[in-house]
Amino acid sequence: MSAARPDPPTAAAADAHWFVPEAGFFRELLALPQLAVVPDSCAAERSLHDELVRAPLRAVPSHELHALADADARENYEVFLAFRDALVAAGTLEAYYLALMRRGQVAVPAVFVDSVVAAITQDMLAASDDAFEHRAGELLHRAQRVALSEGRVLAGDLETLDHLHATAGFGEIGRLLREAQAPLRSTSMRVLAVEHAAEALAAASPRPFLLDLTHEFTNDLGHGLSFTMTRAHSGLGALARVLERWVRRFLAVDTTITPMARIDDAAWSWHIGLDVHSTTLLNELWRGETPEPERLRSLIGLFRLEFVDASEMRADLAGKPVYLGLATTDSGTLKLKPQNLLLDLPLATTM
Repeated sequence: MSAARPDPPTAAAADAHWFVPEAGFFRELLALPQLAVVPDSCAAERSLHDELVRAPLRAVPSHELHALADADARENYEVFLAFRDALVAAGTLEAYYLALMRRGQVAVPAVFVDSVVAAITQDMLAASDDAFEHRAGELLHRAQRVALSEGRVLAGDLETLDHLHATAGFGEIGRLLREAQAPLRSTSMRVLAVEHAAEALAAASPRPFLLDLTHEFTNDLGHGLSFTMTRAHSGLGALARVLERWVRRFLAVDTTITPMARIDDAAWSWHIGLDVHSTTLLNELWRGETPEPERLRSLIGLFRLEFVDASEMRADLAGKPVYLGLATTDSGTLKLKPQNLLLDLPLATTM
């Protein structure tokens, strides 16, 4: 989604590269199913939608909203306009997002919040020519389905997978054929590899590719010998680089984030779950408890975060690592909460 660079601020260094949304950002939201015009839309709704597409920041008098025949459509537009006005008042996407997350209770629809994160991530990775980073960046704002396949942990975009399952890759024609129980060839997504990098970068989005989250693999040499190798193009490695950028973008703090297989630290002092389930698991492990094997297997990623400048950490934790966790739900889905990394880092000063 598009954004424009604001005048250089005079406040914190973190916001020197933050962005204010352009009209195009709101036009993309107006294309969402919740706001798009449908055959049953009344004339007043069609007129309002056309006017907002033409001028997304125009004021909308209450009588225009009351003229909408469908109560659900009227509520959707009220929510959109409240979101739009709050975002404009905040000045930048990042300022809005931080303020929203710090309030704790997020009443804004998830689709709007994810749109903000998507726009920030897209701009954050604009200069990157690494297809793995672009695919990993989508984990910050799009749900994934994670599965184990031949010893590899693969993440696929949940919406894309559901669409392919419903249509077998043939769009609405495929959906109709499937509903008619006509035989269809199976469609599978490719695992992103080096040979696909150029294609993924050239595409509108890399989400049609699966991301391999397997960071290490063990080679059995026989005779009781084996060695462990780190994958050169690990999805977790790409995600770690994206998260480093995420922290720098918002907090103006440089960190190094490294995937790891386990936490062997008797002085383990601080951890952050990047989703609800990993938070619970890390809390249990930190307390010395042993989660059930099935729950422990859902912990698909661990990271070690270190501040480049230890003085930017809380004094009592300066120099100590921060451990990060990534886990799936019981149904194998993954939805990151990137705000956790911003809200829970032990900073020396509060942003």
